[in-house]
Amino acid sequence: MFDMYSGCCVHTTETIRETHPLVVKLQHVLPDSVSTQRSPDDYSFSRQHELPWISPARRWQPGGFPQQPGGFPSMPPGGSNTGWGSGPGFGAPQGGGGMPQGYPGGPAPGQQPMPNYPGAPAANPSMPAYGGGGPAAPMAPAVNRGYRGSIKDFPGADPLRDVEVLRKAMKGFGTDEQAIIELLGNRTTKQRVPLLAAYKTTYGKDLISDLKSELTGNFEHLVMTMLRTPAQLAAHELKDAIQGAGTDEACLIEILASRDNAEIHEINAIYKADYGKKLEDAIISDTSGHFRRLLVSLSQGNRDERETVDISVAKQDAQKLYAAGENKVGTDESQFNAILCARSKPHLRAVFHEYQQMSGRDVEKSICREMSGDLESGMVAVVKCIKNTPAYFAERLHKAMQGAGTKDRTLVRIMVSRAEVDMLDIRQEYAQKYGKSLYTHISGDTSGDYKKLLLKLCGGND
Repeated sequence: MFDMYSGCCVHTTETIRETHPLVVKLQHVLPDSVSTQRSPDDYSFSRQHELPWISPARRWQPGGFPQQPGGFPSMPPGGSNTGWGSGPGFGAPQGGGGMPQGYPGGPAPGQQPMPNYPGAPAANPSMPAYGGGGPAAPMAPAVNRGYRGSIKDFPGADPLRDVEVLRKAMKGFGTDEQAIIELLGNRTTKQRVPLLAAYKTTYGKDLISDLKSELTGNFEHLVMTMLRTPAQLAAHELKDAIQGAGTDEACLIEILASRDNAEIHEINAIYKADYGKKLEDAIISDTSGHFRRLLVSLSQGNRDERETVDISVAKQDAQKLYAAGENKVGTDESQFNAILCARSKPHLRAVFHEYQQMSGRDVEKSICREMSGDLESGMVAVVKCIKNTPAYFAERLHKAMQGAGTKDRTLVRIMVSRAEVDMLDIRQEYAQKYGKSLYTHISGDTSGDYKKLLLKLCGGND
């Protein structure tokens, strides 16, 4: 038979199938379920396995190369979103069994899916001593639970009308504290802070000064705190924690361990602008030793923030922590500092899991066995915050109201700073851990207008 494309004479397919040694060999190798009889429109070998005696016209068939059972995967059609090219992940999950609902396809060949924690970063060449590891494991998408704050934007809020309400509340004999509570307790930060400029523009007076002249005690402190931006509040609290009578180490750790890089950078800028000194310099002048190093590292705002997890690197870091503590005479605090302050939070959750599997002990307990003083409490706080931030703040709130006397400064700072972040989650963790709602505990531990405004920030009784 003459092939008009190749310009040469070729045998028919039937003759080749019976006589060509490669086809005879393939017939013995291929499973019975795979037929060696193919029409010209259904030839399925990939180009790297083309038989040299097939003409070019018969090598290129429309529709691509159908997948061979047990062989090489076929290239999906152009524009498909199944993991090739620019498509995300490793392909959509197939029906029936396999990955749990919401998981974006299976893991890469040779890798195992993540056990019970979100993905952690692949090796980051920009991070010091961050090496090794294979390709990143596929990451389950973050569950979008919606807005988790207790305070929401008030519809139609107008700064000019709001400052008129505040002016009337402070004008004349006595103060209408309830009007102040209702207004501030139903406005978000971005609706409260502009009131400072609107008040001065409208009345030519300073709102902060007028409020201070009318209010007292913890209620005054809470109102003043609510009129700061998150970065201003954090910078102010850090300054007082450092410069006050004695250093409030727990406050320093709480703020620096719970903020992301962008927030820490903004806090640094506000601190320098408002107090004329770098936050890092203030920390260095008031702390010492490994605890100082921990705070300085956290204050840089350079934590890896990728969401992917490389299990092999997580195992390496777990081994490093074990070798630096439990498996060593003495403790290499610098190794703990390097890993806990530089690695991403999803990655560290994986490290903590691997550490537990390897050592049989929770990393928090290992830190308590190996360290002491401010460094111990600081490292443990970082671990708790990374594991579960709302649970960490629930514990901080419980300790602030526990026993004789209330740590009102801590209570106010957390209630204001988390009201638009994760207060609903904090309430949930609080009720689960202590068998009592946060709302109920605040009601029983505070009083008066101070209590009323705190309960507005809490948002409800679980």
